[in-house]
Amino acid sequence: MLPFQNFPYNIVLGSASPRRKELLAALGFEFQTVHKEVDETFPLTMPRDEVPEYLAHIKSMAYTDEELPDNYLLITADTMVLLDNKPFHKPADRDQAIRTLYALSGQTHKVITGLSLRTKARNFSMSVESKVTFRVFSLEEIEYYVDTYKPYDKAGAYGIQEWIGYVGIEAVEGSFYNVMGLPTQRLYRVLSDWADL
Repeated sequence: MLPFQNFPYNIVLGSASPRRKELLAALGFEFQTVHKEVDETFPLTMPRDEVPEYLAHIKSMAYTDEELPDNYLLITADTMVLLDNKPFHKPADRDQAIRTLYALSGQTHKVITGLSLRTKARNFSMSVESKVTFRVFSLEEIEYYVDTYKPYDKAGAYGIQEWIGYVGIEAVEGSFYNVMGLPTQRLYRVLSDWADL
């Protein structure tokens, strides 16, 4: 029997990301999904490595108490790719995706995922950082990846679990799954603590 079969909360994942759904399901939890579009602007003076946790909290607070019954636990997340403190968001089009990957080529960048967990009684947030080192890509490789996988829904214009990850990643420091968008090990630990409350 998997742990937490009698988990005291109904889990709600506030995300449209298929990767986050896949990873949360792989942890063994049953959950439902919801998604709201929110304004993801943030204070320009905010340190960039604090932005993902801030945005995860903003996404969480988009749901009212009436939408979150007493025995429900809402999980929201936001992932950001940073190179030399410059954020690389989801690319708007093919050209931007190519430019993003060209900038990340041969470099080590940060991937930070912010998490927010919320019930009516509790509100907790955190962030997890990983570092990813890419080898140098040819323009042909970048164009092949973008045209084949169309990574327009991914921060940094790439999915670590896709072709570009197989052929291009030299090193990952920290959680691999954090780079996919959900730091599963840390989340599992937090949920296990909540199960004991």
